[in-house]
Amino acid sequence: MANELSVAVLGPGGVGGLLAALLSRTGHRVICLSGEKTAEALRTGGIRVRSARFGDFTARVEADTELREPVDACLVTVKHTALDAALERVPAPVLSDGLVVPFLNGVEHPAALRARYRPDRVAPAVIRVESTRVAPGVVEHGSPFAEIDLTGTDVPRPRLDALADAFAAAGPATRVLEDETAALWAKMSFLAPFALLTTRYGLPLGAVRTRHRDELTALVEETAAISRACGGPADPAQALARYDAFPPSTKSSMQRDAEAGRPLELDAIGGALLRAAERHGIPAPVAARVVDEVHPFA
Repeated sequence: MANELSVAVLGPGGVGGLLAALLSRTGHRVICLSGEKTAEALRTGGIRVRSARFGDFTARVEADTELREPVDACLVTVKHTALDAALERVPAPVLSDGLVVPFLNGVEHPAALRARYRPDRVAPAVIRVESTRVAPGVVEHGSPFAEIDLTGTDVPRPRLDALADAFAAAGPATRVLEDETAALWAKMSFLAPFALLTTRYGLPLGAVRTRHRDELTALVEETAAISRACGGPADPAQALARYDAFPPSTKSSMQRDAEAGRPLELDAIGGALLRAAERHGIPAPVAARVVDEVHPFA
């Protein structure tokens, strides 16, 4: 990779749109891949970002419905529920040697992507940010932070470092982690109890952590045990402390999807958690019950 990268962004929504705009603003070539209506809006108006952290600005990007030439990296920022259809926009022969960088919830997607693209070019990433697409090409970044962990077991380290440098120069605090499993399970351990319980009760995090404290604690402990068995981190007390530090009005993206009547990433989060528990013989009765209770919303 050269200093200036060519980056495709599959799904320029809240996260993808923010990253596309930040990378474009710092001089990288950005091609957003989406449906025709969104692509036309991006071609004509660019991406407008409203952010207390990065400022309010408009970035010009290219836009298309399909990748038509190789790029250095393709950021995959769609929801799991739309993943299979979205990947049709990124033919493997066209992407060629480019990195596939999924910013997806869950832990099972790297294997699926490695079956479709070059296994040594799949570089899973985790982002901590609150960013929302309020209209095609309009993104509101609400959190005072944006942090990226980039990993990839078999990806050449110089490729990861070059992309991490581009992210960091664009704004988000970025680090490259050696242990892909630990990175993915660190997010899963935090996300799963938060997403499942806020969605199950239709309550923000503050109400969940007070009214349903025992259930939250039990689910956190189950998730930590599953993470440990899979080779990930396991610190229930730290997870609970993080929940307690969040503003009480915080909602999970799964909860917002349920409120809006959109498909839920229940299988990618709850389903994956239960499959991992079963593989390793870890009892997870609370997780199983909560996933079952969320199913009617999915």
